[in-house]
Amino acid sequence: MSALSDQLVTFAILAYLVAMICHAVEYALGNARTRAVAPTPARELVGAAVGGSGAGPAAGETPAGGDAPAGPTVPARSARPGGRARLAGRLAVVATVVAALLHLAGLVTRGIAADRMPWGNMYEFVLTVSFIGVAGWLAVLWKRPSLRRLGLFLTLVMVLLLATAELVLYVPVVPLVPALNSYWFVIHVSTVVFASGLFLLGVVPAVTYLMRAGYERGKRSFPYTLAKRMPAADSLERLTFALHAFAFPVFTFAVIAGAIWAEASWGRPWGWDPKETWSFISWVIYAGYLHARATPSVKRNVATWIAVVGFLTMLMNLFGVNIFFEGLHSYGGLD
Repeated sequence: MSALSDQLVTFAILAYLVAMICHAVEYALGNARTRAVAPTPARELVGAAVGGSGAGPAAGETPAGGDAPAGPTVPARSARPGGRARLAGRLAVVATVVAALLHLAGLVTRGIAADRMPWGNMYEFVLTVSFIGVAGWLAVLWKRPSLRRLGLFLTLVMVLLLATAELVLYVPVVPLVPALNSYWFVIHVSTVVFASGLFLLGVVPAVTYLMRAGYERGKRSFPYTLAKRMPAADSLERLTFALHAFAFPVFTFAVIAGAIWAEASWGRPWGWDPKETWSFISWVIYAGYLHARATPSVKRNVATWIAVVGFLTMLMNLFGVNIFFEGLHSYGGLD
């Protein structure tokens, strides 16, 4: 089962890569909507005027100083790039769904091989968080198909995260660390994973919003031009807020559950262990984002920057703390 899990995750990475390429093709071909060539009047034979000066214009003749008559027109033609872009976008969604199914199968088989929930080390944690992120993205896409082009950046993040997990963080299946053998493992870690997956998804529209807002203000330098064909800034900002507003209470519960578990395991609810410290930092920053977002005097781009900084602290808590610090939460699995 462990080997099957590894193969499924590898195929998932390839499927995400295909989805990213299809999204890139859609983006490169321009507006996915059908672009029509402007209708042009059809050519007509102009007959000679018969009779005196009082006669009106002959059929097909334009009166002096008047507009051309409304005659037959050449039908508008659909621009082929628009149709190809739509096709590429749809293929990208199909490839993302296939990748998510392979991703889920890889997680399930990993859990079966380990005979536990697949959250026992950094490799498994990244696999699960990234799956929550892509599952959330598919749910968003189901409700708001107009945001499809955001999938370019989302699939790029999936490829980078899973490739890092496979190449750097991978460890063989091993039993759970004895300190984690508790029902609080499921309660605490599941909520951390869920909230982290939503924060991962939320940072994608946040960064895209910052680029798109700059582009709409007339900035034409890199990286603002990357968002030229992305959804409108307002819709990206609203999605960013909705995802963070949903994730923050879950993350708050996860921190509280961790404190209760620490009291049961170590005899104290809080000890400023490196992971506890960075969890607190992340919580404060995300609370600051939601407060700033609800304050009319704070500009939306300023509030969004706070959300981006919050995700950077989550990355520090995941990679930096597990790799560079020693503490009671050192369960990363890396030597």
